[in-house]
This record gives sequence, C-alpha cells and structure tokens, in this order.
Amino acid sequence: MPALNRRLILPLIVFLLGAVALAAAAFITFAPAGRQAGQSLASSVGGPFSLTTAEGKTLTDKDLRGAPFLVFFGFTHCPDICPTKLFEISEVLRAAGTKGEKLRALFISVDPERDTVETLKSYLGSFDPRIIGLTGDRAAIDAAIKAYRGYSKKVPLKDGDYTMDHTALVYLMDKNGGFIGAFNIERPPAEAAQEWLRHL
Repeated sequence: MPALNRRLILPLIVFLLGAVALAAAAFITFAPAGRQAGQSLASSVGGPFSLTTAEGKTLTDKDLRGAPFLVFFGFTHCPDICPTKLFEISEVLRAAGTKGEKLRALFISVDPERDTVETLKSYLGSFDPRIIGLTGDRAAIDAAIKAYRGYSKKVPLKDGDYTMDHTALVYLMDKNGGFIGAFNIERPPAEAAQEWLRHL
C-alpha cells in the first residue's frame, strides 16, 4: 500500500472511532432503557425535584410551570465551560427582551459540597438574574441528575483538589416541565431567543 494511502487511512479510522464514541454517548444518554412501549423521550427526561436557590429558598419543578425554561448542570469551580454557557444563556435572555420576562434558566450544581448558597449567589452575580442557581444535599442533586439522564463524576487532581466531569447539555423544557430537546446555545442569541420564545 502506498505511503500516502496509509497516511490518509489512519486519520480516517481515528475520525470514525470518534464518531462512533459520540453516537454511543448520545445513545446512552437518551436511550429508551426503562421506557414502556409508547412512552416518549420527552416524558423520560426531567421530573420532580426540590432544591435550594442561591437565595436560600426551596424551588421545585412545580414552581416553574407556566413558561419554558432551560436546565444546565455545572459547578462554580468550572474553569471554562460553565461560565461560557452561563454567559451565552445571559445573552439569549437579553436578546429575548421584554417578551422574555417569564423565561428562567436553572444552573444546577453538581458540586454541592463546595457550591453553598452563598457561593452560588456570589458566582451568579455576574450573569442574568433570570438564571437561578440551585444546590442541595448530595442525594437531592444526584436525583436531579438522574431525572435529567445526566452524568456527574468527581475527578481528583494532582494537588489534592478535584474537578467535576459532567453533562454539558443545555435542556429546553416546556411550560409543563416536559423535555423539548437539547438547546443550541452557540448560535446567534436572537435566533436562540426566538426558538425559546416560541414555546411560551
């Protein structure tokens, strides 16, 4: 086999393996495991939760009924992905203008050991006030992650500290708390805002 062909085949194999891994991750996240016949994906993502806001108040899924909302799992010690997503969500909320007054986005901490009420309040002060920070005990957080078919894992660092590996999907939920789909937050804010507003 010519050397040129060998050089082209290796990157192709690596690309295909990456594509298969990505498809497998998506399937695991949204696989129909445990769903009864006729039950839709929308009804298998999301569900009841009771967590504590950055203001120290209890918030449940029922409190959000009446308007579509976003859900994003993250943590305040996240170096780049979380603050970037929160900034992008803030930009979409700003682009929604007065029509988006009822819109809310949930930032659910996957690191409740460090993300206290006070920490969340300070951290979210840099973003749109319609982003609601939520924390709770480990069991409550794990229940919320499971309800949204998410993933979270503590990853030790060399200096004795740790970081969190977690699902970085932004969930779009309807005004009844049902899952609509993954929300593309990386497009122009006005375009994303229009999609979100369509579900009011």
